Amino acid sequence: VGSHLSRKLLRDGHGVVCVDDLSTGDIANVADLMPHPRYEFVHADVAMAPVRDVDVIAHLASPASPIDYDRMPIHTLRANSLGTFRLLDVALEVGARFCFVSTSEVYGDPLVHPQPEEYWGNVDPVGPRSCYDESKRFGEALVFASRRETGVRASVVRPFNTYGPDMRSDDGRVIPEMIGAALAGRPLVVHGAGHQTRSFCYVSDLVDGLIHVISDADADGRIFNIGNPYEISMRDLAQRIVELTGGHSLITFTPARPGDPERRRPVIDKIHGRYGWLPRVDLSEGLQLTIASFSAVGARTSPPATRVAGDVARRVVGA
Repeated sequence: VGSHLSRKLLRDGHGVVCVDDLSTGDIANVADLMPHPRYEFVHADVAMAPVRDVDVIAHLASPASPIDYDRMPIHTLRANSLGTFRLLDVALEVGARFCFVSTSEVYGDPLVHPQPEEYWGNVDPVGPRSCYDESKRFGEALVFASRRETGVRASVVRPFNTYGPDMRSDDGRVIPEMIGAALAGRPLVVHGAGHQTRSFCYVSDLVDGLIHVISDADADGRIFNIGNPYEISMRDLAQRIVELTGGHSLITFTPARPGDPERRRPVIDKIHGRYGWLPRVDLSEGLQLTIASFSAVGARTSPPATRVAGDVARRVVGA
């Protein structure tokens, strides 16, 4: 998301500072931005992000896929705790607005459907997904505690299942995993019976929604879901991807993953009511764009193990 957000901000005339430790990110995703006079890349852990005189800080750090936060649970917790502490301190020092990019996973396996921002969630605090779910919930709590105690101006957004070009095919999230398998002629794996649902948001729609929030000087203290309310089962998603990639791959079923939520769909009344934002890319179009991107550049895979431990830690600043 950070590379797409950076690119959009630069096109809109802003300056961007990107902080990334490249443990799950790939420098190739921002190679075209490196020569830009208003773009600065800092290779660092977000918990040690440098001070810059900026207007806005968007905190997108944290492993965001089951495979990554399963292999890096402590770093996931660190990114959303120490990383959030650090960036809030920077925001307070330089007078910047702060936006914490949380996740729909704060709703856990929801007992309320669809999920409005007021819903508190149903989260397992010690299960295999807890390092991600609970650290994002902690990050949100830290943002609001900091507002009350220090006066820092801060907001929270909760993206729902973002997808699009430049994702790794092996990061464990369902769309790149299934597209990568289909393009390679491997079976598409569905966990459980495939009746569990998700609502997928194409990355350009997420970026547009996020820019609305970080550009809003009066968004302080607000929380926004950003997602596409269209809901689809994993079984139907697999069939859709098979059809869009030529219809030759098999679909196989494996045991359900522990803690995997049964349903997920956002209520987006708040962001629509304030900014008029609605998703513009439907699932079939987004899948076609993502498949074309994977086919053109080849499927990206996990970065080499020699890279610094951690995850993508992008600080995107509109100057």
